[in-house]
Amino acid sequence: MSTTQMDDTMFKRTGKSTGTMLQYGDKNFVNRVHQSTTDKFAHRAISNAQDAQWVKRETARAELGNWEGWRDLSEQIRQQVIRYLPDYLEEFSDNVEKRGGHVFFAQTDVEARDFITDLVKKKKAHNIVKPKSMVTSEIGLDKALLKIDGVKVTETDLAEFILELDDWDEPSHLVFPALHKNRDQVQKLFQKLGYKGDNDPQHEARFSRKVLRERFLESDMSITGCNFAVADQGMVNIVTNEGNADLSMAIAPTQVVVMGMERLVPTLKEAETMDNMLVRSAVGTKLTSYCSFVSPKLPDEADGPEDFYVVIVDNGRSNALGTEFEPILQCIRCASCLNVCPIYRNIGGKGYGSIYPGPIGAVLSPLLQGDYAEFHDLPYACSLCSACTATCPVKIPLHELLLKHREVMMNDKHMGDLIADTVMKVVGIGTGHSSLFRTALTFDHVAMNTIAKKGIKDPATGSRVPDTAKNLDENGKHEEWMPFVFGGWTKVRDLPEPPAHSKNFRTWYNKRKKSQIAEAGGEEAFRKAQAGILAKNPNAPKDFGAYDNSVSARKVGHEQTTPLSDATVPVALGSIEEAGVGHYADQDSHTSHENAVRHGIAPAKTEAAANSADNGKKD
Repeated sequence: MSTTQMDDTMFKRTGKSTGTMLQYGDKNFVNRVHQSTTDKFAHRAISNAQDAQWVKRETARAELGNWEGWRDLSEQIRQQVIRYLPDYLEEFSDNVEKRGGHVFFAQTDVEARDFITDLVKKKKAHNIVKPKSMVTSEIGLDKALLKIDGVKVTETDLAEFILELDDWDEPSHLVFPALHKNRDQVQKLFQKLGYKGDNDPQHEARFSRKVLRERFLESDMSITGCNFAVADQGMVNIVTNEGNADLSMAIAPTQVVVMGMERLVPTLKEAETMDNMLVRSAVGTKLTSYCSFVSPKLPDEADGPEDFYVVIVDNGRSNALGTEFEPILQCIRCASCLNVCPIYRNIGGKGYGSIYPGPIGAVLSPLLQGDYAEFHDLPYACSLCSACTATCPVKIPLHELLLKHREVMMNDKHMGDLIADTVMKVVGIGTGHSSLFRTALTFDHVAMNTIAKKGIKDPATGSRVPDTAKNLDENGKHEEWMPFVFGGWTKVRDLPEPPAHSKNFRTWYNKRKKSQIAEAGGEEAFRKAQAGILAKNPNAPKDFGAYDNSVSARKVGHEQTTPLSDATVPVALGSIEEAGVGHYADQDSHTSHENAVRHGIAPAKTEAAANSADNGKKD
C-alpha cells in the first residue's frame, strides 16, 4: 500500500461541502440569460464557432473510420477505469512515488487549495505559470494564490491570458475560453502591458508571445492540469496546441499537477486512444501540436521538474459513484456537447453561471456541489434534442441524465413551483382521460383564436406566416403572448394557432381510414392488406409497435455497431488493434487486475483461463 495520504473514506459521501467555487455571476438564472442574450458579438461568435467546428469535427471523425466502433471502445475504457477506480488510483500513486514524485488526495476544493497554497509558501515561489486547466478554475485556485504576498500568477494559454488581463474574467467555453472576446477588446487589454499595435490578431499574438516568454524564464513553479494520468507509468498526459504547457513544465523547477480523480487510463495504449478521441472531438484535428507525457526529471535529463506533485481532487465526484449519474465521470472535457447544443448557442457559457457550461455543466455542476441550491435551473436549460448524447465520444447519455436530475428534484426533493405543479396536474388530468382530451381538441382553436396574431403576408404565395416559422395553416395566425407559465414559451418562439376541429389531424385521419376501409371492402380486408405491406418491408421490426430506440435500449442490443478490425484501425493507432470492441474488459492488458482481485472487486482467473492466456501470448 502506498504511503501517500489515502483512507477508506476517500471516495464516500461524508457530507463535506464541495463545489463551493463553481458558481459565478448573477445567482438568478433569468438575469444571467438576459445579460448573455444581449451580447450580440458573443452570440455571433458562438454560432460561427459551432458551425465551423461541426465541419472540422465530422471530417476528422470520418477520417478515423468506424466512428461508432471507436466510441464503443472509448466508452469501455472509461467505464473500466470508473469500475476499478480505487485500484487504478493506488497503482498511479505508487508509480508516481517510485519516480520520485508526491501525491496528495483532496476530498474538497478547500483541501486542494490549502495544500497548494501551503506548498507555494514552503517553496517560496514568486512566479507561477499555469497552462489552461478547468479543474484549477473549479477549485478557485487563482484567487487563492493571488492573496499570497509576493506571488505573481500568469495564465500562459493565450485565451486564459486574455481573461486574466480582464480582471480574471471567467471562461465561456471549455476549449475556447475567450470565445466571447473580440479583437478590439483584446487590443485594449494588451495596452495595459504596453502594446501599441493595431487589432490584427497576428500582431496581438506576437506581442503576447514576447510577454509570456519572459514569464516562462522567470518561473519557479508551474501548476498544470491533466488530460489523462497513465496508471501503470505514473506519468501525466497533457495535450496543447501552443506549447505553453511544455515550456511551463520544462523550465520551472517545481511542478504541481491538479487532476480530477477520474482522469485515469490504465496504460499508454489507452492514452493513445483517448487522446485521439479527445482531439478529434474538441478541435477537429488528428492530433494537437504538442502531446506530452511528463513525470519527475531523471538524473540524465536536461530539463523537467525536479519536484513533482500530483493533487488528485474528488470535490463531489464521488457523489456520482454507484448512482445513475456515474456515466458523467466518463467525460474527457472535449466540449463536443457544447458545440452542438442549441441552448448553449443562444445563451452562451455565461448564462449557465458555472465554471462548466453547456450540457456537461448542467449535469455535472449539481453533482459536484452535492445539491441543487445554485444550479436547480440548469437541468431545465435543455431542449432534450439529444444532440449532446449523439456527439459524445465516450457515449455519455447526457440528455437522459438531465431528465434524471429533473426527476430527482421533482420526486425526491419536491422542488417544484406551486403554479407549475398545479398547471401540470391539470394538464395531466386532461391528457389522462380520453373524453377530456377529445374535448380540448375540439375547442383549442376557438380558445386560442382570441389571442392569436395574424402572420405576415408572403408575397410569393399570398398566404400569411409568422415572423419566425411557417405555419401549416394558410392564415398564418400564431400566438406571441400567453399567460402564466406558458409565457416562457412564447417569449422566444411563435406558437402556431391550432387548426379548426374540422381540419385537425385526427379528423383527417378518421376520414382517410374510413375511405381506405371502404376501398378495401371491409375492416378485415383492410387489416390483411396492412399486414401484407409490413411483411414486405425489410426495415420493419419483428415485434412491430414494440421497438424502443432509446439510449438505454440500444445499450442492451437494439442497436449494434461494427467491431473494430484491421481495416478500420489507422496505422497510427495500430497498437490498440487487439482490443476488440465488446471484449475490452477481458484483456490481459488490465494491469490492475491483481489489485482488483485482492480487494474483492474482480474475480480471479482460473488455472485454465490463465494457461489459455499464456498460450495466446506465445502464439
